[in-house]
Amino acid sequence: MYTREQASQLRQQFWTTFGLYLSPQLSAEGWKINWLNYKTGVKDIYFRMNADNKRAYIAIELAHPDTELQELVFEQFQEHKTMLHEALGEEWEWDLHTTDESARVVSRIYKAVSPVNVFNKDDWPQLISFLKPRIIALDMFWSDAKYSFES
Repeated sequence: MYTREQASQLRQQFWTTFGLYLSPQLSAEGWKINWLNYKTGVKDIYFRMNADNKRAYIAIELAHPDTELQELVFEQFQEHKTMLHEALGEEWEWDLHTTDESARVVSRIYKAVSPVNVFNKDDWPQLISFLKPRIIALDMFWSDAKYSFES
């Protein structure tokens, strides 16, 4: 068992290491990008990556506070489902109106892997191999699709 401080340090160390693996990778549009804090450029649409002691996931998270508008954006993503899954090379899970860690209603399109443990450095290669190609593929998808989500 880790103290809260040790867990925080290990988590931070993992994300720093992951960021270093991604730093030479340019975006689909040829720009240097902060992969860990990916900016979609569209309000209330986020690309999230998370890892804990049981699993890791990467997600498109729709966080508009108005659940009806959130549902409309979710439906827009459903219209792009084929294009998304082709870019990713796999199918993801689709959850309309679930809750996040802060108990807010969000919708998610995501892929998870388990069992993995971010606190076990032996699992880091598996975590990096899971997250890296998917965030790059999401960026490729988004470079084409984002224009239909603006405004």
